[in-house]
Amino acid sequence: MAGQGATILVVDDEADIADLMRDFLEAAGYAVLTAPDGPAALAALDRAPVDCVLLDVMMPGQSGFEIVRRIRERSDVPVLFLSARQEDSDKIRGLGLGADDYVVKSASPAEVVARIKAVLRRAGRGAPPPAALLDFGRLVLDLRAREVRVEGRPVALTAREFDLLHLLAESPRQVFTREQLFERFWGEFGDRHSLTIHIGRIREKIEADPAHPRYIVTVWGVGYRFEEGRREEGEGGRR
Repeated sequence: MAGQGATILVVDDEADIADLMRDFLEAAGYAVLTAPDGPAALAALDRAPVDCVLLDVMMPGQSGFEIVRRIRERSDVPVLFLSARQEDSDKIRGLGLGADDYVVKSASPAEVVARIKAVLRRAGRGAPPPAALLDFGRLVLDLRAREVRVEGRPVALTAREFDLLHLLAESPRQVFTREQLFERFWGEFGDRHSLTIHIGRIREKIEADPAHPRYIVTVWGVGYRFEEGRREEGEGGRR
């Protein structure tokens, strides 16, 4: 997905912003679709394959928060918010709903394009070998299908959540510092709270008791490591 040829859907009711982002994205080699509001964006996603969505928060009718919730019901396509709202509460809400990044509109168009490139690169990194599985009994990662099952039931993860879990799970007991993980998945840009939010969301989806995680364990003052889930319930700690 990363690189030229990917299709970006820009959703913004301000035509001048949508046109500006179209110009910069097309100059970077991307195909661009635009939509003025949420319903048009959802219709566009139903009509054609899209590799990434750049989504405004404040739009008439349904807000971007509502639209990303509806996108996540049907797809794990990477979503970046582009918003004039800079409050931490809005960033935390957006990331908590499943967005992969949150960019304020004070950022230059070049920075927005760089953030999109980074998200696409992470979502499309090297394909695993055919039928590759990471099987921890209760928890199974199917790397070829990019699917996660817990107790045999599929669990919906965003592209970034899957990649973060994959990285941790393929190296059990290895400690990854917060800095390592942030640089790997957000690069030099992004909100430092993003990692904590994503770890919390993964725990909510894969742990029997997210308050006492068996798989993604906090190494206090350092970062996180993946356990194979054999510890007794109640050990470990929160993020």
